[in-house]
Amino acid sequence: MTSDDSLFEEAKSDKDTRKAVQNQIADIKNFVKGINIDEFKNGEWFAKLLTFSLDKYVQKVNADYFRGKYPNLPPDAIVQARIKLAAKYAGIEGSLTAAAYSTAVIATLGSAGGASPVTGPAGLTAFGVDLVYASQLQLRLAYDIAVLYGVPLDLDDPEDLWKLIRIAFAIQVGEDAGNAVLKGVPAVVRPVVKAIFSGPRLVAAKSLPVIGKYLLQRNIIKISIPVVSIPLSTGVNYWMTKVTANKAREIMRKEAKMIESAKRMVNASEHCLDELLWAAWMIIAANGAQPDEAEYTLFHYLTLISSESGVSAETLAEIRNTVEVDYSKIWSMLSQVSDAAPIYRACTVMAAVDGKITSQEIDVLRRLADCCGETFNEQELRAEARRWRK
Repeated sequence: MTSDDSLFEEAKSDKDTRKAVQNQIADIKNFVKGINIDEFKNGEWFAKLLTFSLDKYVQKVNADYFRGKYPNLPPDAIVQARIKLAAKYAGIEGSLTAAAYSTAVIATLGSAGGASPVTGPAGLTAFGVDLVYASQLQLRLAYDIAVLYGVPLDLDDPEDLWKLIRIAFAIQVGEDAGNAVLKGVPAVVRPVVKAIFSGPRLVAAKSLPVIGKYLLQRNIIKISIPVVSIPLSTGVNYWMTKVTANKAREIMRKEAKMIESAKRMVNASEHCLDELLWAAWMIIAANGAQPDEAEYTLFHYLTLISSESGVSAETLAEIRNTVEVDYSKIWSMLSQVSDAAPIYRACTVMAAVDGKITSQEIDVLRRLADCCGETFNEQELRAEARRWRK
């Protein structure tokens, strides 16, 4: 199996699965041999990994690929199956690499006077294979999850590439991942896995070398334990993959829900798309200059889908150039809509999508309900927010 093949395939037996992992390791070993220790230390290896792991992979693995492989399963079922298999592959790789790494430690200690095994060629290769394998697996699995949930990613776009990296490695969501670590993780593995997610966070570091150094340090934590055992390494790899993949699933699934919600909003408001966008923007503006990212994301999809469904180019252009909302203009527009109920329902979702309701949003929605001929219900609104927190 080469680097541009699918992430993993369902093998007929455990023996076949182990053989598939060994083939992947052999492929990665050749890649690692082209990276020197300085590139590992300064993080430059990560830029090479992106090309090695994603360039050909994303050309093959798309929505059509998954429809052909799993023709009758819904996205949630396929994602769960992919995560389960990926964790299994990660565990097998951990056992194989731990054996090689332990041998390298002995050899290095005997020949390099106690130097770190990473400084010796055999140790560097073993360590590098483990680092690259885990990183490639998490990148590809996160990409798979995005494809399965229909979340668009253009990896030629720096923002989309950063989004994939952040989600694949639980960057900037470390606290949530750290809490998730404790759910179901065996006691023997828990301290090591928890340490990986409880160290200093990588905050908004979009530099590829910085990401490379972050992942290097995370892998060093994994192997820097008093007794490096094969069962422990297997368990750490298995649970690391599950924790990060489940977090990726949570994020991508929520974004998929936003896309579906935006489509429903547009379909229900076909006769008043311009007013819909302005009302939604008014909800976002209610929170001041720093609304939640979830609100922006939902609004992004709302504008994209509206632009395909007949919203005026003038409205889109004006929204793009608006800093301060002209509330009087929006209220005037809304008062002239004959059936504004769909607009009100859409705005309740816009307010709730970040999982919380502010007093400013309540004030706007009360008035909007009256304007649209609807009944404001704060309990229903907060229940909607709770649904988005799940």
